Amino acid sequence: MYLDSLGIPSIGVGHNLRDVPISNEAVEQIFVDDLAQKIQEVEAAFPWAAALSEPRQGVLINMAFMGIGRLRGFVKMLAAMEAGDWEAAARELLDSKYAGQVGARADRLAQQLREDRWV
Repeated sequence: MYLDSLGIPSIGVGHNLRDVPISNEAVEQIFVDDLAQKIQEVEAAFPWAAALSEPRQGVLINMAFMGIGRLRGFVKMLAAMEAGDWEAAARELLDSKYAGQVGARADRLAQQLREDRWV
């Protein structure tokens, strides 16, 4: 988003958000594009993640939305995931500033790590 020359919140190429909200279809397309980008980032940053189940890969992809650089900062969680220590990975996720910021989302992701199922 940026402010145009009149101070109107805009996105893309002059799309005025004040007067013309984006459609549900546009929101969905932005998400599809963002998700594809996050999957690529996770694959590049953590090659070992390709061997994980989809629910556990999903935790990394979900967390990548905070930025791959910030996700790389979860050193102990990532090491536990790479080693297959799901209890430790969940504990490290919950023992973070991030968990305090996102609340129930972190609880769900920790459960997903522990139980290897979509939550």
